[in-house]
Amino acid sequence: MKDKISLKAAISIGIGGMVGGGIFAVLGLAVSIAKGATYISFLVAGLLALITSYAYSKLSLKFPDKGGTVRFINEAFGQSVFSGAINNLLWVSYIIMLALYASAFGSYAPNLLKLTESTVIDSHIYATAIILLATGINYYSIAVVGKIETYAVVIKLIILISFILIGGYGLIGNPNLSQLGVENWVSSVHILAGGMVIFVAYEGFELIANAAPDIENPKKNIPKAYQYSVVFVIFLYIIIAIVTVGSLPFDEIANAEDYVLAEAAKPMLGQVGFTIITIAALISTFSAINASLYGGSRVSFEIAEDDELPHQLTGKVWNQPIGLLITAIVTIVVANTLELESISTAGSVGFLLIFGIVNYVAFKLSKEIDGNRLISMTGFILCFVALIVLILQQIKGNLTSVIVALSLIVTCFLGEWIYKKHFDNGSPKSTD
Repeated sequence: MKDKISLKAAISIGIGGMVGGGIFAVLGLAVSIAKGATYISFLVAGLLALITSYAYSKLSLKFPDKGGTVRFINEAFGQSVFSGAINNLLWVSYIIMLALYASAFGSYAPNLLKLTESTVIDSHIYATAIILLATGINYYSIAVVGKIETYAVVIKLIILISFILIGGYGLIGNPNLSQLGVENWVSSVHILAGGMVIFVAYEGFELIANAAPDIENPKKNIPKAYQYSVVFVIFLYIIIAIVTVGSLPFDEIANAEDYVLAEAAKPMLGQVGFTIITIAALISTFSAINASLYGGSRVSFEIAEDDELPHQLTGKVWNQPIGLLITAIVTIVVANTLELESISTAGSVGFLLIFGIVNYVAFKLSKEIDGNRLISMTGFILCFVALIVLILQQIKGNLTSVIVALSLIVTCFLGEWIYKKHFDNGSPKSTD
């Protein structure tokens, strides 16, 4: 008999999925946008994730499936061009997240060991190397991937909670604490935009959906797993943001934007603190890449099984889904091509759109899943309002990120339409 996943383990999956490389990658970016109100931005993004987790919990109970989000979309829209495009976007969003984690690894690693005279070159070398290493581990043994994630979750939480405790004590008498005051807040639109740019730091709770079939006492534990993991991470991120903004002047945060969490440890613990947080970032991003490569390859396999991608993607290379190799190759290209803000924005746009649609699915199937229509419709509306605000704000500040994000969405829809029109179960349709 297959071992069941306990509530504690399910919560760990949610927390591990969220507290991956996201907080290390996007904290500096959030501060650059929201300034003293950064912790409010994390709260806003977290509340949106919490509302969306309600839809996920109801859908996971009704449709427990390792396909998770893919299954939910197909239940509501069938195997159509729309559902195929959204599911393909989910795979693309996994790739974007992988690129974000790899970029974060590349930003932190040179602080421990420089390879060349150029930090930029070092970052690209490290980002590429860590993807290749994680891909090799995924091909070698999935069991090893699971063990790495289990230990990494414990290590990074211990280090982050220690950072909070020591950093909180260090805030006493710190002149930078005044930066948290309302006078250093930006406009409400910028606060919302800051939260949405870093929304990718919360997306990992959806991994609980993939584990739903194996969770013990599902009726009781699935809703708790979503709620407890998201609420815990909201508080964790808010306190980390408060400690960071209260520890360093804004100009120092800007100078160390890509590795700001490590820099924030310096006022309390000096170079030792900087090194410890850097190591935590490397462990976290590495484990997140490991787990996301596994998850991304499974998503592509599920989509291909439903004939929303060429059925050849259900094939294997070296005893693993071919999607693993494709995911790794595309991730390397993205991580070495786009800037961190563009990657983060593209990921947030993708997941806001997907989560908005999942909220709509819960609304549409509310009678079937015994769900609250008001909560699901509220989540749907808020996701799309947030999506619009993010796009409009980034058009002014980073047009490239918007072009990348929208191009990916259009490509997913266009590609799925072409596939559905010209192929049937992997065989070209007649164009006569």
